[in-house]
Amino acid sequence: MNLESPKVSVDQSAQHLFDSLSDVRNFEKLMPDTIAKFEVLGDDAFLFGLKGMPEIKLKMKEKVAPNKIVLGAASDKLPFTLTANIDSVADQKSEVQLHFDGEFNAMMAMMVKGPISKFIETLAANMHKL
Repeated sequence: MNLESPKVSVDQSAQHLFDSLSDVRNFEKLMPDTIAKFEVLGDDAFLFGLKGMPEIKLKMKEKVAPNKIVLGAASDKLPFTLTANIDSVADQKSEVQLHFDGEFNAMMAMMVKGPISKFIETLAANMHKL
């Protein structure tokens, strides 16, 4: 299952966004209001829980400065990646788009498509908070 957020413009340089997203603590600023738990588990991992959803542990998988950050599920039960693609538009302006790629069976995909779409749209919309 592949989902993507709308591209959002942010009044920050691509390098600033990359550096901010490289610090997993900053993901708390991007979370939706329905967050029930956020816990940093180290320099490259964090756990979060949204109301009514199971907790998810994300781990930094790949960084390509200043254009790409890939987070992945730390559990093999629900394998997925969340990729932030950052494009520099000007010195202090960038565009960010989030891509979700998960391997789910058809039933699971139907159940999670709506909530995950909304979640990555919220993360993208909150990029200006970094």
